[in-house]
Amino acid sequence: MLAEAVWVLDAVYARTPKQLIAALDLLLIHESLVLQDADVVSAALAQYRAKPALGFSDCLELETARKAGHLPLATFDKGLAKLEGARRL
Repeated sequence: MLAEAVWVLDAVYARTPKQLIAALDLLLIHESLVLQDADVVSAALAQYRAKPALGFSDCLELETARKAGHLPLATFDKGLAKLEGARRL
């Protein structure tokens, strides 16, 4: 659900990576909102902050796989494959 919300902000509302990062930061520190696997979201955000061209959903997928112990994550994405824990098919 979070990945889809970020996708809508990007694709429909044309928000910049900087704006998306700020929105995700706010969600992570919100006092009344609880994100499932906030540690995964935080790690994905760190990856996205370092390489925004990847897209947040790819970073989230990699960090979800990492937490579940399902690495390497196979991908066709050249950029994602450069991250530790991912492997290009």
